[in-house]
Order: sequence, then C-alpha cells, then structure tokens
Amino acid sequence: MVKKILIVIALLLSTLLGCYVGKMSTSLDLLNRNDNNKLSDVDLGDIKVASDKNIINILLIGSDSRSELGSEKYGRSDTVMIATIDSKHNRLKLTSLMRDMVVDIPGYGMHKFNAAYSYGGPELLYKTIAGTFGVSLDGYAEVDFEAFKDIVDKVGGVEIELTETEAQYLNTTNYIHGKSNRNVVPGWNTMNGAQALGYCRVRKVANINGTNNDQGRTERQRMVMSGIFDKVKKMPMSKWMDIIKVVLPNITTDISNSEIVSYATTVVTMGTTEIDQYRIPVEGYYSKSNVDGDSLALADENKDLLLDFIYDYDGRDKNSSESAGEQ
Repeated sequence: MVKKILIVIALLLSTLLGCYVGKMSTSLDLLNRNDNNKLSDVDLGDIKVASDKNIINILLIGSDSRSELGSEKYGRSDTVMIATIDSKHNRLKLTSLMRDMVVDIPGYGMHKFNAAYSYGGPELLYKTIAGTFGVSLDGYAEVDFEAFKDIVDKVGGVEIELTETEAQYLNTTNYIHGKSNRNVVPGWNTMNGAQALGYCRVRKVANINGTNNDQGRTERQRMVMSGIFDKVKKMPMSKWMDIIKVVLPNITTDISNSEIVSYATTVVTMGTTEIDQYRIPVEGYYSKSNVDGDSLALADENKDLLLDFIYDYDGRDKNSSESAGEQ
C-alpha cells in the first residue's frame, strides 16, 4: 500500500508562515532537515537549465513508504509536482509531472519518470527533471501522507464533486482506508482526510471532467489541493498556527529557515491566492510507449511548453494553462 502521497500545500504553508514571521523560528524547527541532499549542491554537469531571480521553483515529492522497502533507501515517487512562486508576474503556479512518462534517467537510461527517485533520491530526480525539461529547482519538500489526512481533517474537510461511477468505485474498493469512510455519494461531498487521500490515488475511472488514468489522477490531486487552499483562506488567522504544527513534522526538506521566511514574505507581498495549474505531458503532446508497460512517450514540445508556463506565463495567455487539459 502506498504510504506517502504528495499534499502540495507548500504554497499554503508559505502564506500561513508569512503571516506569523514573529513566531516562525520555533515552528520551523519542527521540519525534518536533509542537509546531505541539498538541491543547491547537485552537480548538473553539462545540463543547461533556465533560471530567473524572480522565479522560485520548489520540487514537491510524495513517495512510497521507506519503512516497507527493506534495504532500499527510496521508494518510487508516487507524485511529483513543481510549485512556482513567480514574483515577476505575481503568479503562484503548480505543475504536475506524470509518473508514467518515459524519460532519460542519468546513469540508468530510459525508464518511467517515477523510477528516478527510487534510483537516486532527490538528487537524481532533480538531474532527470533538469535534463529533460531544462528547469532549475531551488529546493524540495517531501510530505508524509499522514499529514495530508490530518490537514484535511483540520480544515473541516475538502469539497469534492464525484461522478456516480467514482462514488461507487471509492465505496467498493480499498482506496479509502476504513470501511466506515466508504460512504461518499455522487455530487458534492465534504471529504475527510481518509476519503480525500483515497480520491487522490484513483486512476481507473474518469473524474468529473471526464479524465482518467494518470492524467485524471494528477487532476484529482490538484482539485484537492486547491480545495484545501480555499478552505484555509476562509479560516481565521488564529487557527493557522494549529495547522502549521500538524504539517511541519511530516515534511522533509532541504530549504533553510531563512529561505522559507524569504519565500513566505514574497508570497504575502505578491497579494494573490490564486494558483495556476498545469500538467506535463500536455494533452496532445504524448503517445503510448512500450518502454515500460503502460507508459507515455513525450513529444519534444513539452520542454518548451513547461518552460513557457513557469518562466513566462502571466495569467493572460489562456492557451498556456488550458492546453494542459486540467480544467
């Protein structure tokens, strides 16, 4: 059973922490630090990456439980996203990188993208992303799935709309942990943590937008994360520190306290709480691959499309976000 799944609330955390700068020092010490694998120390060799001092890219990772892997250090990444703080255009951006796309993993050759983390942790995952897409990363955060459930419960659940097929599927499979939680209905549901986690893992049936497979799965994850963000925005600030104390102990990161304070301040001063969403590969720019089972072959255009979204998208060019098919 997958024990870790990404809860992309790094942008949320930046906003919350930014409003409590005076209380940050003690709270940030709750984070798990991984100073031995800092992305800033990764030698990319001849790999050329785009960079902009006004663009901050944070790699967000959800992976299989290490405790069940025996001697293996890392599990395959269940979910990988890039959270972007774009102060040049005053945009917050979130990009899903589908785990089934076939990429060149340095030292290992062509494999599914989610194998990179298993083979070499955050360092190799960064090299793979840099080599494939030319994107520079400023740090990473790996989030434990227990924090995901706790945060959803802490905000009072998340509003998700289900199709009749989805509801039946979730109620008759083990995606939702605990039989007492398998009582979702077609239409709108206020999902608790266990239900939301199960919903994020579904791949075999289409979601409310008619999207299935890994495309539908990543879309579900973005729906839940946006729902969490919307809930927190409506909560009184006095409740935000309670959420922070639940989340931070379940995050492993290479980002320093001073960097977090800087990023949080940037988010707050930008004055926006909307998140632009994207997905790679972009709809229409991939095909089936026979390299590794049910995998996807990338069209070369995906690199330029991702770079354009992260570094140039200003919120006005509708083609950039809509072409991802996440709406």
